[in-house]
This record gives sequence, C-alpha cells and structure tokens, in this order.
Amino acid sequence: MGIITLITFIVYLSGMLAIGVVMYRMTNNLSDYVLGGRNLGPGVAALSAGASDMSGWLLLGLPGAIYASGMSEAWLGIGLATGAYLNWQFIAKRLRVYTEVSNNSITIPDFLENRFKDTSHVLRVISALVILLFFTFYTSSGMVAGAKLFEASFGLSYQSALWIGTIVVVSYTLLGGFLAVAWTDFVQGILMLLALIIVPIVALNQMGGWTEAVQAVGEIEASHLNMVQGVGLMAIISSLAWGLGYFGQPHIIVRFMALRSAKDVPKARFIGTTWMILGLYGAIFTGFVGLAFISTQDVSTLSSFGIQVITENGIQMLDDPEKIFIAFSQILFHPVVAGVLLAAILSAIMSTIDSQLLVSSSAVAEDFYKAIFRRKASGKELVWVGRIATLFIALIAAVIAMNPESSVLELVSYAWAGFGAAFGPIIILSLFWRNTTRNGAVAGIIVGAVTVIVWGNYLSGGIFDMYELLPGFILNLIVTIVVSMMGEPASGVKTEFSETVAKLKE
Repeated sequence: MGIITLITFIVYLSGMLAIGVVMYRMTNNLSDYVLGGRNLGPGVAALSAGASDMSGWLLLGLPGAIYASGMSEAWLGIGLATGAYLNWQFIAKRLRVYTEVSNNSITIPDFLENRFKDTSHVLRVISALVILLFFTFYTSSGMVAGAKLFEASFGLSYQSALWIGTIVVVSYTLLGGFLAVAWTDFVQGILMLLALIIVPIVALNQMGGWTEAVQAVGEIEASHLNMVQGVGLMAIISSLAWGLGYFGQPHIIVRFMALRSAKDVPKARFIGTTWMILGLYGAIFTGFVGLAFISTQDVSTLSSFGIQVITENGIQMLDDPEKIFIAFSQILFHPVVAGVLLAAILSAIMSTIDSQLLVSSSAVAEDFYKAIFRRKASGKELVWVGRIATLFIALIAAVIAMNPESSVLELVSYAWAGFGAAFGPIIILSLFWRNTTRNGAVAGIIVGAVTVIVWGNYLSGGIFDMYELLPGFILNLIVTIVVSMMGEPASGVKTEFSETVAKLKE
C-alpha cells in the first residue's frame, strides 16, 4: 500500500475514534450506552441498521460468493432485501411502541421479560445466553474480514492483522457506546454505499461495458450467468430463507427501539430499504465483473499490487475470492480514493462488530449482572461492567478468528441462523399474538437455537441439505404456539398488549 493510501486510511480511523471520544462525554447511564436515550432520527437509525446488518459480508463475503459461484448466489440478496423491508414494515413500529409501554425495556432480553411478566428471570437469562453464544461467532466473522483487509492492504501476517483490527474496533465501542456506534454507522453506511456504486461502474468501464463483461464471464463458465442453472430448489429456498433471519437479529431491531418516535418509521423504512437494495446490487456486480476482470489481467501487474492469483481449469483467479473488492480498490483507483475504498471495507466490518459487541455487553450488564447479582447497581457501574464485557467478548471472538482459512460468509451464516431461529418467531408472536406465554417463548427459543446447532453441525447434507435457519424458525414457531395454547399469559400481559395496540392507532 502506498504512503498516500495509508495516510488516507489513518485519517479515516482517527475520525471514527474522534466520534467515540465525543460520544463518551454524552454517555451517562446504561440507557445512553445501549440505546442512545431513544433519540435517533430516521436517517441515522436506517443507515445504522443497514451498516450494522451488512458488515464485511457485503463487501467481502457476497462479492466473493458471486465471484466463485456466479449469479446463482444472487438469490441470497433477494431474500435479504425482502426480509429487511418486511422487518421495517411490520416489526419496527410495534417494537418501538411496545418496548416503551413494557416498562421502557432497553434490551431484547429486557423486553421479553417485561412483555411476559417473567419474575423468575429464566427468559431473560436464556435470551442473554443465546445472544452471547451466537454473537461471539458473528463478531468473529467481522474480525476475520478485518484481518483479510489489513493482511491484503498492509502486507501484514494474518495474525498481526487480526489483532490490529480488533484493537481499532474495540477502542471506540468501549468509549462511546450506542451513540458512537450509531453515528459512526451513519458515516460508514454512506461510505459503504458510495463504494459499492462506484467500484462496479469503474470496473465495467475498464472492461469496455456490460456486454463485454457478460461475454467474458460466459467464456469462463456459462452457468455463472444464470440464476437457476445448476441450482436446486432447496438451494434457492435456503438462500431466500436468509430473509427470515431479520426478525431475530438483536443488533438490528435494537435500532427500532432507539428511534425517537414511531412516526419516524416510514421515512426510516424508505431510507433503509433503498440503501439495502443499492448496496446488494453493487456487491453482486462487484463479484460478477471481478471474475471477468481478474481473468484478463497480467499476472505481473496483479503481483505489483500484492494480489495473489492461482490458475483453476486454465482460468486465472484470485487465491481468495473474498478479496475481490480489495483488489479492485488497489488496481483501479488513485491512492487517495483507494484509501477511502479500503476504509469503506473497514467501515462495513467495524459497523457490525461494534453493534454486536454493544448488544453482547448489554446482555452481560443488564441481563446478568443487574438482573441476578446487583439489582441496585448504579448507571455508571453498569456502563463499566458493559465495557469490561465488551473487551472480554472481543478477545474470545478474536481467538476463534485466528484460523486464516476462516470464511466470512460461513461464520456469518451460522450466527445469522442462530439469531433468526431463536428470536425471530418469538419477536413476531410477542408483538402480534396476545396469547403468547412465557413458557411458550422459553421453549421456542431453546428449540430454535438447538435446531440450528444440531442441524448445522450434524444433519446438513443429503435430504437435510437446507439452511439451518429455516427448520429452526419453523420448529420454534410451532413449539411456541403449541406450548402457549397449553397455558394462560401472566396477569397484566393482555392489558399491556391492548395498551400497545391503542397507542399504535393514535
């Protein structure tokens, strides 16, 4: 990496840390630290939700999947765009209102305990355990992406790159909490979108246009041009099923809770959905054009940029498909622009890791420490417990990420399924069905999480060759409904549900 690119990169990182320092001065209690005092505007909430959602997966994982397997991977993008829209359309407004009615809940486990009047704290603890389990893997995926970025850009060893990236992200999350995360996500979301629009357009121009790119990909592998050729029905269903995961992602739906008003939801939905669709299109075309572009480049030119290639079936390809966006940044752009584009990748990574660490630390502070050990803990005490938890969880995730062969997409896939299957049906039913019970929610969360673990590790392949999120989601939904029908909601649950419905009608 040239000195100009490096300076640009450092300036960007300094700006993100500066936001963390400013927000540190505005963080006085746990509500500020984990929910920003419920004061996010629609633009910040929408871009923060999108940026924390997409992570390094959008700039590394998805382009890499398209690069390696062709347009058949685009089904995943369709599923995600649909799921994101439905999440804003049906969950955002109800959750914003219900969490405030239900004892001003500030975390998902907090809301579930208050919603179901669970005085035993069983539901809160189980929810927090699921969050800590799957977020450790999810955070690890971001650290793998960060390590790949620093490794490819700075020529560092994978291990050194991993720890440098980890230190950068943890630093400003520790400082500023939710406000730092939300505002850095806002900046990062804009940067990510611009990068995903600019890179494929410039690459297409270098190729001579869309027709030339399509022709080149067709000569490499004709099936890469077709979304359905060579793809089974179950594979398509599994890709579309990613959209179900949105209803249960704590780091995304907490943005709904942080909106300053439910009236901001329509505007936020429009901004968020537009961002999502444009970003996904950009990621897909980056991977698609990348396959054609790399195959036509001189090996010595690529090597001069530190880009490693291999030959498969006579075709020149990247040694790691997930580095295609990094390769484009280095080859096609002026060093200053390259620095900004590489910062966009780090933005994607940081914006998700910080959100995940924040939700995990709030689970420790609010749902374990305060709920079980220190009911009268002060706000500042809980903030510091959250910060210590952030550091500890980040260290565990970094250890998991130490394998340089780790795939960003695979780690994201597992964690996404875990949250979608464990929490998705519970969030939907708790908001729309007044008769959902505490026992039903507990049983559903356990069944959903266990199904993902068992299916993903022991049953995938053959007749069970489907994304573990789908069976986990369905079984959770069935179990929660059946168990709920066997009992009655706790006292006050139906009254609170009716109060929420009344507020939604105002």
